[in-house]
Amino acid sequence: MPDPSPKGPASYFPSIEKKYGRPITEWQAIVREHLPAKHMELVALLKDRHGMGHGHANAIVAYTLKRDRK
Repeated sequence: MPDPSPKGPASYFPSIEKKYGRPITEWQAIVREHLPAKHMELVALLKDRHGMGHGHANAIVAYTLKRDRK
């Protein structure tokens, strides 16, 4: 039976939603509003403007950019 728990960046999503009080879709919208900024610029944006930790910001940016490339 396959393991249903999320892998990679998505594994951070429950704790991100709990800690910062917004659903992941809202964080993704913020990232998309600032495209075509580079990955690390988007991470810095989430950290500087929203007080997000580096790992959480990186997870959202990585996941969003990967999904949007498909």
